[in-house]
Amino acid sequence: MLPLVLASSSPYRRELLARLRLPFTWSAPAIDETRHPHEDAPNLVRRLAEEKARALAESHRQHLIIGSDQVAVLNGQILGKPHNLARAQAQLQTASGNSVTFLTGVALLNTATDTCQVDCIPFTVHFRKLDEARIKRYLEAEQPFDCAGSFKAEGLGVSLFRATEGTDATSLVGLPLIRLVDMLLVESIDIP
Repeated sequence: MLPLVLASSSPYRRELLARLRLPFTWSAPAIDETRHPHEDAPNLVRRLAEEKARALAESHRQHLIIGSDQVAVLNGQILGKPHNLARAQAQLQTASGNSVTFLTGVALLNTATDTCQVDCIPFTVHFRKLDEARIKRYLEAEQPFDCAGSFKAEGLGVSLFRATEGTDATSLVGLPLIRLVDMLLVESIDIP
């Protein structure tokens, strides 16, 4: 089996990948994550997932490298990571009572063969009506400023949801394990 590398510094993605019980290392890729003009959200996350994987290719020859990227889309607008309290409040106020689709790009690059599998997995969250006080309490409790959409689905963020829909709930956290397992099977990696 080729060694497995996660092209991410995200502790959330590391926790997810650890569920597969495969040995792996991780390294943060250095890429420009700027959206290209007229690039739609699915193409953006697919491109960034692949670029993250390829950014580690030179230093990880003879490896399988996993790249992943995620954006949230509400009413056709891409919501990124808020990075601060004011943006997080604005994102959750906009999401209140609405549906937000999270698009997670995943790439598996085999540096031995230079083949790359890439996909985009959608997952939709239907938010409850959220008042200002509830948003404030939530943001104080979890401070999800590094999370697309301003919440942590693996934590208290689930209390903000009315319903969810999609084929892979792990994609909401940032690494779609069901699709990744399919990709690993193509590379003849058996999951324990």
